[in-house]
Amino acid sequence: MLGKAFAPHDSCNSCNLVLMSAFRQSVEAMIPALRRYARALARDADIADDLVQDTLVRALRSERLFLGGDVRSWLYTILTNLNKNRRRSLARRPQFMPLLDNNPDASGTEAEGRDIARALASLVEEQRSVLLLVMLEGLSYREVADIQGVPIGTVMSRLARARAHVKASLEGERTALRRVK
Repeated sequence: MLGKAFAPHDSCNSCNLVLMSAFRQSVEAMIPALRRYARALARDADIADDLVQDTLVRALRSERLFLGGDVRSWLYTILTNLNKNRRRSLARRPQFMPLLDNNPDASGTEAEGRDIARALASLVEEQRSVLLLVMLEGLSYREVADIQGVPIGTVMSRLARARAHVKASLEGERTALRRVK
């Protein structure tokens, strides 16, 4: 990925062209991972594709603002923030819940896939995004903390809660609600 090796040593045009080309190649290489994360996060292919497109547009428009470092974390941060904004705007509108597909003839793996999707869907947004970034995308706790703008302990806590909730969901247990005084 882009890092200090691509930092221009002066303001010559050829250095800037090499930097821009390397940046664009790094962004392009991240598209499959961005799509995977967006689809898992949004749970809708069309919305996910829109999120990825908006992420790419913002990244390419802000290319000159990128100061080096990890392009992957930067792109995940943009996508995460766009998704948060999308969810905030949706919270202001009435929502319609789709009917769940309860096909009794579904194969075991199909049913398991639906169970996992249902367990992920029932997570709060912060827990789901941490779980996806760590488990699906293989990011470190530090990278996820930077992307989400929270302390690393918060990432660890959200991940532990998400794993426990998914496990309980898959085992058919009801998760206990904590009483707040």
